[in-house]
Amino acid sequence: MDNLNSIVGWLNDQLSWVLIVLVILAGIAFTVMTRGVQFRRLGTMVRIALDSRSGAGDGISSFQAFCISLASRVGTGNIAGVAIALALGGPGAVFWMWVMASVGMATAFIESTLAQLYKVPHSDGSFRGGPAYYMQRGMKSRGLGMVFAVFLIFTFGFAYQMVQANTIAAVFEKSFGMSKPLTAILLAVGTGIIVIGGVKAIARVTEWMAPLMALFYVLLALAVIVTNLGEVPHAIMMIFKGAFGLDQALAGVGGGLLATIMNGIKRGLYSNEAGEGSAPNAAAAATTSHPAHQGLIQSLGVFVDTIIVCTATAVMILLAGPSIYTPGVTTKAQAGATLTQDAMAFSLGNWTGPIFAVLIFVFAFSTILGNETYAEINMDFLRGGRVGEMAIRLLTIASAGLGAVLALDFVWSLADIAMASMAITNLIALIFLGKYAVAALRDLDSQPDPVTAQFNLDGNRFMPEGIPGEVWHTRPGHEAGKWFHPEGDDALTAAKD
Repeated sequence: MDNLNSIVGWLNDQLSWVLIVLVILAGIAFTVMTRGVQFRRLGTMVRIALDSRSGAGDGISSFQAFCISLASRVGTGNIAGVAIALALGGPGAVFWMWVMASVGMATAFIESTLAQLYKVPHSDGSFRGGPAYYMQRGMKSRGLGMVFAVFLIFTFGFAYQMVQANTIAAVFEKSFGMSKPLTAILLAVGTGIIVIGGVKAIARVTEWMAPLMALFYVLLALAVIVTNLGEVPHAIMMIFKGAFGLDQALAGVGGGLLATIMNGIKRGLYSNEAGEGSAPNAAAAATTSHPAHQGLIQSLGVFVDTIIVCTATAVMILLAGPSIYTPGVTTKAQAGATLTQDAMAFSLGNWTGPIFAVLIFVFAFSTILGNETYAEINMDFLRGGRVGEMAIRLLTIASAGLGAVLALDFVWSLADIAMASMAITNLIALIFLGKYAVAALRDLDSQPDPVTAQFNLDGNRFMPEGIPGEVWHTRPGHEAGKWFHPEGDDALTAAKD
């Protein structure tokens, strides 16, 4: 196991550098290309999200798709991941998480808009799409799409599921004295009950679970901040000083400014998933009147995840002081979700322990459900059929149980490698296809009200050639963004089958 840990750690380091360079360059490029869509359209994002809870017909709404991706985003990365970033990179790592989110919102817009443009109808009344689909249909490379699909299935059907289960097991052991094998069994059973119902069942659960858990967690964090209001400026100053190496005492155990930057970027990407290629799978499933709508909604998800939830976690830990967290002293093994739990208990009292454990369970369990959806969509792309879908559900159940009993270090390193592999593949596709998402944004910007905007591919003066037309062409009696096939209803039925 020690040899395996060494190999996984070395591979993780090599891929991290490639990923960091690509993510930053892509985020900056897309921010320029979209004229800072993540800043100038922030209000529009909120309006669209609130206005999109219905109207999906047989499919899922834009809001439900947002909640599936939020369920996957807002999880242990916001609690355990932030704690690990603080341990390895010091308080300054949080600043670099903010930077990642700021440029990543533009990347999230691009990838989710592309997912809408290239989506295809599915027999359950929703749609299927995502990076594998826009690689095949936009880049004319099914091979690259298959590579991505395999990476994603491994990442979200296996590696990430183990991270969530590992966090639940650690917190339950600390709070309730529950053994990890027992937690593993309960997780496997609970996961199985829901995932057997498929994507639409998961959407119904996450629609209320994801926003509620994020709101409740932020309220607890605000209670900690209010309790220690006088110390908040000092905590924020620690973040900025550590970000630029202005105070060596604030460095993490990883050592130096480089470790601060790398851990902030890696944990930021793991948490908000911008550019990773995961959220577009949920974005494509939504029924919406304009492809850019879902791009904006998923961009909002990055903001909620990192700027709000991750910051709340970081400030809460920093406010607890040296009795809970000391830069350069607190190790990765001492971090994880239990560090956040200790910080909350330090400020509000031990009564928060059981509540935090339940909250962690909801965070991580909803993430397991969201992850399963992504893996299932990509199994559809590989044409696994009913057998493939059931295989993904069984893999999710097994990994939820297995992750609860494995070592934290191994589980997180494996997740990082899996994430890097699929993110690098996806970013290559975004470089080639980004112009189509930018064109869709220009179409949205040209309309009087972006919230009620309609998209029509026919004769669109902004769109380059090359977008397939199962969905975005119009005809009499057809509503934009819903099922349509230019060759008629018989062709549509065949596509759905």
